[in-house]
Amino acid sequence: MTNPEVAIMMLSLFIVLVLLGFPIAFTLLAMGVGFGYYAYHQAGSIEVIADAFNNQIFYLLNQNTYSVMENDILVAIPLFLFMGYVVERASIVNRLFSSLQLAARNLPGSMAIAALITCAVFSTASGIVGAVVTLMGLLAYPAMANANYRSDFSAGVICAGGTLGILIPPSIMLIVYAAIAELSPLRLYAAAVFPGLLLAGMYIVYVIVRVMINPSIAPKPERSTEYTNAQIWLQLLTSFVPLTVLIMLVLGSILGGLATPAEAAAMGALGGMVLAVLYRSLTWTKVKESVYLTAKATAMVCWMFVGSWTFASVFSYLGGHDIIEHWVLAMELEPWQFLVLAQLIIFVLGWPLEWSEILIIFVPIFLPMLETFNVNPYFFAMLVALNLQTSFLTPPMAMSAYYLKGVLKGQIELMQIFKGIMPYLGIVIFCMFLMYMFPGIALWLPDYLFGTYIP
Repeated sequence: MTNPEVAIMMLSLFIVLVLLGFPIAFTLLAMGVGFGYYAYHQAGSIEVIADAFNNQIFYLLNQNTYSVMENDILVAIPLFLFMGYVVERASIVNRLFSSLQLAARNLPGSMAIAALITCAVFSTASGIVGAVVTLMGLLAYPAMANANYRSDFSAGVICAGGTLGILIPPSIMLIVYAAIAELSPLRLYAAAVFPGLLLAGMYIVYVIVRVMINPSIAPKPERSTEYTNAQIWLQLLTSFVPLTVLIMLVLGSILGGLATPAEAAAMGALGGMVLAVLYRSLTWTKVKESVYLTAKATAMVCWMFVGSWTFASVFSYLGGHDIIEHWVLAMELEPWQFLVLAQLIIFVLGWPLEWSEILIIFVPIFLPMLETFNVNPYFFAMLVALNLQTSFLTPPMAMSAYYLKGVLKGQIELMQIFKGIMPYLGIVIFCMFLMYMFPGIALWLPDYLFGTYIP
């Protein structure tokens, strides 16, 4: 039974429960089943106990769970996760940060620049924001604190850098988007390359300019030992280059059509283990830890998808998607107005929700309208991908801030972290504006590699 009013109540109640702190995945699942039981209820003899379970919501839940498990595109997720956890456990990131810190030693804010580049590289290999922010909080923040960097400045660098992994390929978020929107993951990866590099570059430029204006926030660290250029180059070659080459091989095999995302992810996972062996840091304990963390994160992600898809299915069946679509179309907006409205809604949703719920529940509302407004779906996807960066950076539910606070505990106040991440929030919005003004930032590479997109 369709009932748009119930759908809106369902959505409002979900947001309230999330703000109260209920686990998102199981809240989605419970509300999907609860409201779905009402939506799919068939009139009959409900006094009979067996009849109480004669409801299509249970079939829908079973089918959604099965669809997640058999989705070939989603197979890449645990493999990319395993690659990231192996790289983390093998202390490759520590080597990377140390070498980049030496290479950037003459630049203003050298440790912050090294932290941003390390975040970008590691988050690309991992794809899990929490893992990147947590590790860099333990690794880079103490180093910057010892160099008398201002705490809010250091926190902002780590939180902003840690979110880059959901944008820069090979990104787990883009794999999920491809599955939801039925778009080519190859084109999505190609479309995300320049926006991701642009955003990372803008972060670095901001750090340099900010420190040049106010050097006291990031004093140049004193070095007790001077390194020769040869020693620095050797450190770069042995730490930065191997991991970067591995990531480029994984991404290149995907963009070149030589491997599917799942096959490339498997190659990356194997490559991560090979690097760990070469660095003599692979142990059975670390392998077990990586497998356990991969299984734990994969289970969390899969249950998130099952809950989100069940919630979205019931919400749509009740008429929720239709009422919002009719509301938007009734405004008779220009294409640019539609894009601004859609991105504004996604930006606001980023306060209480994570990227997975926004993608699975709300993005499908806008997808059918893209053709009406003559919007390239890959261009829209890149706007959404950039916008989802803000879901980790926008108080009061900026998850990257809470990840960092969780590992630093009393070393920094939450308000200091919020203060540090606000400039990067503005940079993300400015980057979205640039991409809107110059769509080629997102569309040139996929069109060059795969030909002009034809709907």
